[in-house]
Amino acid sequence: MNPTSGSPRRRVLLGAGAVVALAAGGVAAVGFGGGEPPPATAANLPPATAKVVVTTLTGTERVTGALGRGPATAVPPGPPGTVTWLPAPGAVIGRGQPVYRVDDRPVPLLFGATPAWRTLSSGVAGEDVRQFEENLEALGYTGFTVDTTFTAGTADAVRAWQRDTGRLETGTVPAAEVVFAPGEVRVAELKVPLGGEAGGPVLTHTGTTRVVTVPLEVAKQHLVAPGVTATVTLPDGRTVPGVVESVGTVASAQPGTDTETTVDVVVAVADQAALGSLDAAPVEVRLVSTRKEDVLAVPVGALVFLGEGRYGVQVVDGGTTRYVPVDTGLFADGKVEVSGGGVTAGLDVGVPR
Repeated sequence: MNPTSGSPRRRVLLGAGAVVALAAGGVAAVGFGGGEPPPATAANLPPATAKVVVTTLTGTERVTGALGRGPATAVPPGPPGTVTWLPAPGAVIGRGQPVYRVDDRPVPLLFGATPAWRTLSSGVAGEDVRQFEENLEALGYTGFTVDTTFTAGTADAVRAWQRDTGRLETGTVPAAEVVFAPGEVRVAELKVPLGGEAGGPVLTHTGTTRVVTVPLEVAKQHLVAPGVTATVTLPDGRTVPGVVESVGTVASAQPGTDTETTVDVVVAVADQAALGSLDAAPVEVRLVSTRKEDVLAVPVGALVFLGEGRYGVQVVDGGTTRYVPVDTGLFADGKVEVSGGGVTAGLDVGVPR
């Protein structure tokens, strides 16, 4: 993770690491302990310089994830009876199509965010009625007004729908006889064998669009939120842009660990064609955790450790140099945010080769 500005201790640890890493590159990346820097003269001009620039820095978090169809959802228990037909795993089911059949009668899929929870019949009112009537209209049935009331006209349309789908023409819709989902679903796993009882969940399903699921450590949950941008790196090295779609609220322990708990972060990928033929694969995800605009920045290698937790840059002015103390902020993309009274855009600072 790319650090942001923080305590002096954090700056000492991170900055000292950068200085150590660059020590072999040139004299500009050395520490001076508790003393003052050596006199700046033409004799110790840095081998290279870079300008202090105004830029946007983006901090990222690299995590691993899995390309797939997202978390699976179990259908609610069906009507009592024997399961007489099941779809194949991987099959895509659309509005009005059977999810499975019980006693040779279909249990159809309808679109909506609210699960069926009561029997719908003449006189019943509520938003669940509107959701059902929207589906009835989308399937081509008429003679009623789409609203929150189940009228006699709705009941007549239901009987026509039941007749067309080979079901008993009752004019009522028991909750167990329909399945609601936000859109088309893809069958994930069969939970009941053909000939089994339909009293429990018969199968699980996912969405039809490929997404990336990241088991993110709970301690890092604050880094993400719906709408945060991400970059997905596929097994062949290609990258695809994505956006965080949802962040789980239920933590679970990772298999094989005693303490690490995670929440599922789902990353949506708009360009499905860019994923190629991959249906499932391990991937790397880079999440944008911090973004700071219009900050002063220099290459990380330009930092000079002045001792006692202080950092600076070697400002080059013609044939002479001087050391200017700075406060460090966000480290990102090989640059570091700097601030201080003597730092302005356009200054030349020393950088070891």
